[in-house]
Amino acid sequence: MNKSESASINPARLLLRVVQGALIGLGAVLPGISGGVLSVIFGIYKPIMELLSHPARHFRTHVPKLIPVFIGGAIGFLGVANILAFFLNTYPDPSVCLFIGLIGGMLPSLFREAGEQGRTKGSWISLILCMCVIFALLIGLDMASYEVTPNFVWYLFCGFCLALSIIAPGMSFSTLLMPLGLYTPFVDGIGHLDMSILVPAGIGALVTVILLAKAVNALFDNYYSIAFHGIIGIVIAATVMIIPVSGFTSPGSAVVNLICLAAGIVIALALDKFNSSVEVE
Repeated sequence: MNKSESASINPARLLLRVVQGALIGLGAVLPGISGGVLSVIFGIYKPIMELLSHPARHFRTHVPKLIPVFIGGAIGFLGVANILAFFLNTYPDPSVCLFIGLIGGMLPSLFREAGEQGRTKGSWISLILCMCVIFALLIGLDMASYEVTPNFVWYLFCGFCLALSIIAPGMSFSTLLMPLGLYTPFVDGIGHLDMSILVPAGIGALVTVILLAKAVNALFDNYYSIAFHGIIGIVIAATVMIIPVSGFTSPGSAVVNLICLAAGIVIALALDKFNSSVEVE
């Protein structure tokens, strides 16, 4: 048995992969944290995208290495869903403010990741254009008093957003679902293993991976900066739109919400510092 083979079955390495997968799963479901970005930091993004883009070609070489990651991802994703659903239902405004803090605290990391291959005029145009499109879409829905009623089709959309948060680094699926009021029922359904939610979401995620994995992989390979800055524009616009303005009308609630906002920023910066230390190692 050669060194590479022994390393591949090293228990410590397997445990590390499970832990990394759990963190990616947490990042996929927690607002403000991108599972895609964490997979980039842990050096797992490229093999995941190669497997999703060409499953037949890379099955034998990639699946054995990624199984611990997938197991950890499922543990992290499902384990936190019930907790999130409880706080969103019981303390909606403070929870959202905490999530806004998480998103704000992660923006420096996203900008750093986006600029790894340089920035061009097209990068900033992409950011501004995507931000304006999302603002227009969400403001238009709000002005039209359009209420999203969760159903099979909308949960298909949730699955699309979930898959996109993995294959597009920097995109958190909560960013798109929160302004539409879909995040809480979706997370609650995941936590309770509700098949009426999990089945359409699974279908939406699978179809998204089949249709978009190769395209997104090619997009980031050829237009990394433009694509990543576009995602940042989406994140900024969607985050602004979920600010609970009514939660700042009274001094008491305003103080609580500001504390949660600050806590989210601190947690995100601490996570960014941890990510940087892992990356350096």
